This record gives sequence, C-alpha cells and structure tokens, in this order.
Amino acid sequence: MAGIEEKLVCQGCGVTIQSDNKEKPGFVPQSALSNEPVICQRCFRLKHYNEVQDVPYTDGDFLEMISQIAKTKSLVVKIVDVFDFNGSFIKSLHRLTGNNPIILVGNKIDLLPKSTNLSRLKQWMKKSAKDMGLTVQDVFLVSSKTGRGFDQVKHGIESYRNKRDVYVVGCTNVGKSTFINYLISESTGAKDAITTSYFPGTTLGFIDIPLDERSSLYDTPGVINRQQLTHYLSSEDIKMITPTKEIKPRVYQINSQQTLFVGGLIRIDYIKGEKQPFVLYFANSLSIHRTKLEKADQLYYTHLGELLTPPSKDSRGEYPPLQERTFKLSGEKTDIVLPGLGWIAVPAEPITITISSPADVSVSIRTALI
Repeated sequence: MAGIEEKLVCQGCGVTIQSDNKEKPGFVPQSALSNEPVICQRCFRLKHYNEVQDVPYTDGDFLEMISQIAKTKSLVVKIVDVFDFNGSFIKSLHRLTGNNPIILVGNKIDLLPKSTNLSRLKQWMKKSAKDMGLTVQDVFLVSSKTGRGFDQVKHGIESYRNKRDVYVVGCTNVGKSTFINYLISESTGAKDAITTSYFPGTTLGFIDIPLDERSSLYDTPGVINRQQLTHYLSSEDIKMITPTKEIKPRVYQINSQQTLFVGGLIRIDYIKGEKQPFVLYFANSLSIHRTKLEKADQLYYTHLGELLTPPSKDSRGEYPPLQERTFKLSGEKTDIVLPGLGWIAVPAEPITITISSPADVSVSIRTALI
C-alpha cells in the first residue's frame, strides 16, 4: 500500500496522504484510503465539524513552498481581501514568484458598502501594490460568494496566462480556496473541490487542477501574515470579526477627549480637534463602546472579555497588550486601517488621534476610499 500512498494527495488541502502517524499532516486511516475523493483527517474534521487542527509547519515552510513558483513560467493570480487590503497583501511576493506576470484580484466586494466607487478602488489597489514594490498587469474585483466579477476574471486569466500554468496565491483567510472552487464550479460543475474555512492555513500543499492537456491551475498554501489580528484570536472570536454580509457604516459624533473601543481589540482616543463624525467600517456584529478618555483605562481593565469582546473571557489572556500610535491628520478625508478588522474614516479637519493595538498589527493611513 505504501507505493500507492506516496502518489496520493489530499483533495482538500494538497498534502501527501499517509497512514502512519496521526499527528502529522495528511493522515488517513487505512480503511479510508479507498474513498473517493481521498481527504485527510484534518480536512474531514474541518469540513464536517468545522474543527481546525494545528499543523507543524512554520511561516518559513509556507514561504519556501511559494518560492518554487519563481522556477516556473506561469501566470500568478494574487488574491487580496478588499476589506483588508493591507493585512492581506504579501509584501515579499515579487521576490517569491520571479519574473512571472501577476494579476491582482480583490475578493469579497459583496462586503463593501454600495456607495464604494469600484473604479477608484481598482486604481487605488494598483497604485498601492506598486508602492509596495509589486507591478501588476491588471486588477479585477470579485465576490467568490455571489459570483460577481467572475466572467471578467476568467477572461483575464485566460488572456494573460497565454497557455501557461496558473498559480493562485494569497494570505490566509482571503477567500483563495473559495475563489478557486467558484472557478472550478463554473468550468466543470464540481462543488467544493477544495476545503474552505474561516481558519488560517487550510491548504497545506499545491493542489493541481488541470486546465487543459498541457497546463494546470495550482492552489497554493496561504501565506501567514502576522500583522493580521486573526492570528491572535480564537476560532470563535474570528467568527465575530469576520463580515458575512454588506458592511453597514456606523457613524459616531465624537468630541475631543472621548474614546471608542472596537470590541476589546482596538482603542481609539480622540485627543484633539472639533466635534467630528467618525465612520466605522467593521463587521456588523462587532460591538463598539464609547466612553470618556479619563475612564477608558479602568473600563478596559475591568471589562475586557465581557462588555469589551472579542477577545472572549476564555481567550483574553492570550491577546497581546495594546501599544499606542499617535496620528496628526489634516488636509483630506482619511481612513485609519486596522489589518484583519476594517477601517475608520475620519474628517479632513486637523485632528490628533491615538490608536492602541497589538504591537505587530501595523495600523496605517490612506486617502479615504469612500
């Protein structure tokens, strides 16, 4: 049986199938090796019970796998989450994929408010990619949930690949496997060909999907970006911050010396400025609490994991301490971007704001998208 096992890969995550060690990736009991399709125990539990099991791979292991693309002649399709562009952007991608042409696909446009200017969004994505060292051939916007934009991206892939292989890459949790599942479903009618989940690191190896007799589309392991908040949260907390439907902007009229808490994850102190509307773009289920700046420290200390949640009471001990960053803004309407969570649109007036977040979560600013 060993000879057959060597050639088997899990149809859910792409890892090599083995029956020797339950603790290692790719484990399938001997009795299940004849199943069609063969999926490893990890993917089985993920698919049927929504349970995620850790795997003994480091961030470096994932990057090593992706760097193999540089040795090929192919088209690279880079998926980003339009709701979390900064947090889902792989800054080292141009070093990992060689000279291969890249197209950028913004997924999850169904989550953006209807007032979003999509042409402006595409221009902004292309410029932002270039600013981060990545020149892309084209930008497409899609919803893997509703199918919006898939006709354009299918034609784009076919045109730019020029009969070559296609590698789909992205950070964990950008909807990469959902994107590929939709493409496969449109082309072949097969449903849920690849395991998808809320959780980072579902795909463990390259999954080969034939496009024609000479070329394939490859799903690749999700690259882990430690700047995303999701890596500091439990699976239940992740569900609370992950949008599932169109975001409804929430407007708060904020006075100087007031504080907003986004759950217990992020703290926004309005230090100086006139009374202003702050517009918050987060998952609709995420709670926002306003208080006076002078009471904010005590509120956080007393109510983290209870009134201020997520993180939950059980997971608050694992959440990193918050670190302050102060922004002095003026001149144009600005978004303060919180990777893995959303953003806050603040007015063009001169204002001073202090944002408190975990040290590794890189809060940034940009010209307002909406």
